[in-house]
Amino acid sequence: MEVVKEKVEFQKYPAYKDSGVEWLGEIPAQWEALSNKFIFELKKNQVGKRSSEYDLLSLTLKGIIKRDMENPEGKFPAEFDTYQEVKNGDFVFCLFDVEETPRTVGLSPFDGMITGAYTVMQPRNTFNKSFLYYFYLNLDSKKRMRPLYKGLRNTIPKDSFFSFKTFVPPIKEQTAISSFLDGKCGKIDAAIEQKQKLIELLKERKQIIIQNAVTKGLDPDVKMKDSGVEWIGEIPEHWKVKKIKHLVKNSFSGGTPSTDRLDFWNGGIPWISSVDVKLEYLENTAREISFKGLSNSSAKLAPEGAVVFVTRSGILQHTFPISILRREMAINQDIKCLILKEIILSEYFKQLVKGNNSKILAEVRQQAATVESIDMEAFFNLRIAVPPIIEQEEVLELIYGTSEKVEKAIELQQKQIEKLREYKSSLIDAAVTGKIKVS
Repeated sequence: MEVVKEKVEFQKYPAYKDSGVEWLGEIPAQWEALSNKFIFELKKNQVGKRSSEYDLLSLTLKGIIKRDMENPEGKFPAEFDTYQEVKNGDFVFCLFDVEETPRTVGLSPFDGMITGAYTVMQPRNTFNKSFLYYFYLNLDSKKRMRPLYKGLRNTIPKDSFFSFKTFVPPIKEQTAISSFLDGKCGKIDAAIEQKQKLIELLKERKQIIIQNAVTKGLDPDVKMKDSGVEWIGEIPEHWKVKKIKHLVKNSFSGGTPSTDRLDFWNGGIPWISSVDVKLEYLENTAREISFKGLSNSSAKLAPEGAVVFVTRSGILQHTFPISILRREMAINQDIKCLILKEIILSEYFKQLVKGNNSKILAEVRQQAATVESIDMEAFFNLRIAVPPIIEQEEVLELIYGTSEKVEKAIELQQKQIEKLREYKSSLIDAAVTGKIKVS
């Protein structure tokens, strides 16, 4: 956290003047307010049939990145004819859905192509590109171009953008400000990356501890035997290996009430879809249905304490989401509810799946016509190791203790990352608005 604790007394400019903009207040006396038509030139060069010659680019929170066409993630169009050319040093603006889009400005470090929905601009060479990028990054982070929005999609018309005024210092100061921010932000980003790597290591450590506990037990001296299951390996000799279907009292999926009937919705009954199964325990959902919606559809109520997991969703590319219900809830057709027999604790079963998430997913996932799904026959025939109940309880006690320690360590790192991001944001804001003098 040295970057955050660093105390630097920055100078002020010798004289200031009113900017005429409420949020900005005063700016250095020598800075100019220039309409964007004097700063940016609009580009619109479609790639047409030459798309194979270009790298595919995307505008993200990390800036402009290259997309991996060999291992694609997300949706791709059938053809890229309407995509537009981007050169190294071009600006890419998303001038629609501005309020909802996490990042609406990027300065491309690559040559490539990007969707024609974005606006590609080239700054005139009398301006420092890096300074302009920091200026608009600052505006974007605080959504300060809100007065320019038009229509339901919060779109900034191009003529409004070109009339908008950018506050720019002389070119020498632009360069000094961009160099200052490159140095400071580079150090902050490196510190954030280091902490994010530590978080990943903590998560991996927790995963390994859980995986070992639910497949090997807690006694390092116990006699072992071959489980007969390749992904499990050896297990304690007294543990049993059982198919999941022999551990289940009852299982069922649900359904979705008609979306044309308003009286079927918002009735106070939590309704689980695949977007909800993100936490270890579920108490609330994004949507609710009514008793009428429940009785007039194939949606079903799952009892408190039941295990639920996702059976069909794109998220199954990466993880197998599973949760335990804290209250009675309705489920839709992409959720499976399990009521387990007394031979295995619901909490233990959940931890076993989470601890071996990728291995189990590899055994039961199938590629459907449009999206990944779980092969339910393979799932119910999947064999897992089942220790006596008393050992299940002991394993869970270890997992709870480990999880609490790891989560506290992760929370501390996340708080420090947030402070670093706040510091970076305040530093950019102060530098590009002239609140501090860096040269």
